[in-house]
Amino acid sequence: MLPIAVAAVSVVALAPAASAADQGRGHGQQGRFTPGADGVGDPYFPLEGNGGYDALHYSLDLSYDPDHDQLDGTVTITARATQNLSSFNLDLSGMDVERVKVDGRKADYKRRGQELTITPRKGLKEGSRFKTTVTYGGVPQTIVGSPIVFGSPYGFLHTPDGAFVGGEPNGPSTWFPVNDHPIDKATYDYTLTVPAGLTAVANGRLTSHHGAVTSFSRRQGRTRAEVFKWREDSPMASYLTTIDIGKWEVKDGKTPGGVPNYTAVDPVLLASQPDAVDFFYNTTSQVTDGLAKMFGPYPFSSTGAIADDARFNGQPLGFSLETQSKPVYSAVRSTGTIVHELAHQWFGDSVSPKQWDDIWLNESFATWVTWYWNEKNGGRSAAEQARATYDARPFPDREGRPFWSVVLGDPKRDTMFNDRVYNGGALMVQFLREKIGDEHFLTLLRTWLKQHKYGNAETKQFTDLAEKISGQDLDAFFKDWLYSPIKPDLP
Repeated sequence: MLPIAVAAVSVVALAPAASAADQGRGHGQQGRFTPGADGVGDPYFPLEGNGGYDALHYSLDLSYDPDHDQLDGTVTITARATQNLSSFNLDLSGMDVERVKVDGRKADYKRRGQELTITPRKGLKEGSRFKTTVTYGGVPQTIVGSPIVFGSPYGFLHTPDGAFVGGEPNGPSTWFPVNDHPIDKATYDYTLTVPAGLTAVANGRLTSHHGAVTSFSRRQGRTRAEVFKWREDSPMASYLTTIDIGKWEVKDGKTPGGVPNYTAVDPVLLASQPDAVDFFYNTTSQVTDGLAKMFGPYPFSSTGAIADDARFNGQPLGFSLETQSKPVYSAVRSTGTIVHELAHQWFGDSVSPKQWDDIWLNESFATWVTWYWNEKNGGRSAAEQARATYDARPFPDREGRPFWSVVLGDPKRDTMFNDRVYNGGALMVQFLREKIGDEHFLTLLRTWLKQHKYGNAETKQFTDLAEKISGQDLDAFFKDWLYSPIKPDLP
């Protein structure tokens, strides 16, 4: 448990609000104001997300002091009420809340677990826009020991010179108040203040940077600082947010296809791989442009990479993550890993799952794309890679090593990142390709991405679209590969 600081989040009504005293007085449902749900009902994370409103934009004004692991700030959330609201919730774990305002006026709030319940002075009418201000702060707590990610630390990770943030699936609420579920996407602005000599990187594009003299809450007196403003102007699921703070070697330019590329690498990594900056920058450019030719235009305003010497209690972290617009890497990773994380910009970031039990729509496709990339760049064909993977997984599963027993279309929370969802799902994707033919298959993927761009989708929508485009009855195929704990016969 680390110390904690104070920051702010604000929600201001932009449309007429009804008096809280009117709750229950109106004629029928139009005049009745009720609390928003404290979760969106996801089967894996029932308390993640919140009901009664649609978050539209987050403005995060944060200062972070690595010397004390202290995060302070003000977060302003613009939202639209989807019912007549008497109160609503945000997700926030740990941290200390100093005050909350709704519509610019002080609001009552209470804490219970991860739920921050806010009661404005006046009810919020369905359809009205409003803004919320929460002042909060503290030391964000790293999530440790969760079986979801095999015990690996994730979320807000404190590094020797700053922070490294990889939040999938439920880490964002450890460092800012949020409607923390993929179903509620929003755009984001970040204003990040850090001590002089450090750089703060976030999603989207850097819009400004300047020096300043400011106060950090755990230091006496004012000190020199750097202020970085970033903007992600495409809708983003909360688990894809990141802020990464430290000393960076930066290369900033454009891919040959014209996509802005911002690559930041921890100088510590250069000791073992002096060309790490060029490796990440050039590979990211090549893959971004290459995948755009395969699946349609790159969906965001920028691409890039954030590569840190990221450790927890001195031990290297083993993960990379598809944070929107510039994936994060906890060390120098392979070309295949970069392909996987950039494939997510289409499969998972632009088109995100409606619920976490649809996680295969992210991971299976990103894994298959790495096979397809190898095939198109002089390596083994995806068909060969699929059969080698199939042959290497015995059935029944070895003791303590579940694979076929994990149901791809509903892998359960604690095994949602099991290898069946990655390589096992990639098998299904490749065999679907072979079953319906390349022309129909690539049309299916491009149509899928175009139909659901910047939105959310679920498994049935994909299987229905596959049958429509291919003209085939695929029920038996999907029953075996998506919904059965078996090792299906090779098609």
